[in-house]
Amino acid sequence: MSTILADFTLPAELEAPGPPEARGLSRDGVRLMVSRRSTGQISHHGFRDMPGLLLPGDLLVVNDTGTLPAQVRASRELAVHFSTPLPDGAWLVELRVVADKISKPNGPGFPAQVIALPGGAELTLQSKATGRLWRARLSVAVVPYLLRYGIPIRYSYVSRDWPLAAYQTVFARKPGSAEMPSASRPFTPAVVTDLAARGVLIAPLTLHTGVSSLEAGEDPYPEPYDVPATTAGLVNYVRAHGGRVIAGGTTVVRALETAAGPDGTVGPAAGWTSHVVTPQTGVKAVDGLLTGLHEPRSSHLRMLAAFAGPELLSRCYAEAIAAGYLWHEFGDLHLLLP
Repeated sequence: MSTILADFTLPAELEAPGPPEARGLSRDGVRLMVSRRSTGQISHHGFRDMPGLLLPGDLLVVNDTGTLPAQVRASRELAVHFSTPLPDGAWLVELRVVADKISKPNGPGFPAQVIALPGGAELTLQSKATGRLWRARLSVAVVPYLLRYGIPIRYSYVSRDWPLAAYQTVFARKPGSAEMPSASRPFTPAVVTDLAARGVLIAPLTLHTGVSSLEAGEDPYPEPYDVPATTAGLVNYVRAHGGRVIAGGTTVVRALETAAGPDGTVGPAAGWTSHVVTPQTGVKAVDGLLTGLHEPRSSHLRMLAAFAGPELLSRCYAEAIAAGYLWHEFGDLHLLLP
């Protein structure tokens, strides 16, 4: 990946501090940058233009995960971010130091430590899973507990707490993600209706996302996913008949590429995926990607480079900064087309 792309500087004023609704816009009122690998062209639109940018017969695959209120305040000094369930019932969690109504990473902890949580629940730390994440067990069922006692994860660039509804997408059906699959946030019933009326197909899959605050150089860790047979069949049908498969977010790419065989044929699949898409792995089953704007040195940029190539992607990010696009989960979008 080019040094320019990996090391660009994100101005603080381009970090979206809250939902577009707080800025007087509708959900679908955000901006949309479009890049086309075949021509190198970059163009600028509103998100409501997206249905006209796709073609009849294209397939948009979306993530139907629902966002959990995955942050629990253990005390005035300590917060716990519940990230990802593990196959044996344990969870990956992040300990955060609370400061000025927000939290910062790498709170203190040690193996076998028992952390008292609201409602009488206890969280037992088992072992370090990464430099930042702990393997841990909660004394009660995690998802019902979070739905009662948790609040949405919020990072320092977001200026205040927002209700859980602000972190749900129109496609959300299955609660399970620590953070919102934000590429789908701008979709509204009107945009979905316009897509359908233009002959664009829509199909769901599920990938429950963990915390996004990965440290520099840290690969995404395994996440649970489910590609249903109907969606796999639609992907194969559309590609066989000359249509394009557009992923609604990086989570969709990860799930579909996990389920794809060497020839790009997708089969039904479920479990935990540790697949990381890079320019070296390439993409076999997905032709285009709708995504947000990602931070410098983010692992997501390697996935984007697999679609656009580093030179075009570098130009996209330079234009986005020059044009004042907004970053992060409440920001603007980027549609990468072949």
